[in-house]
Amino acid sequence: MTGEVSLFGVYVPGLLLLAIAAAILTAVASRLFALVGLYRAFAYRPLVDVAIYILILGGLVLAFAPPGVAL
Repeated sequence: MTGEVSLFGVYVPGLLLLAIAAAILTAVASRLFALVGLYRAFAYRPLVDVAIYILILGGLVLAFAPPGVAL
């Protein structure tokens, strides 16, 4: 992902938009993990949440990277 995105005339870094989307998706995933009871398998829940956020953000960056760009 390169460059900025123009939102109503204000240029916002593309990574910021992906980070916000990753935070929202992490909140949804965390809610699902709590509903299913998956957090009982882990000793430290905040560390799991950070790991999920990093995985989701990395996936979004790879998904929205322009073709042919080596990451």
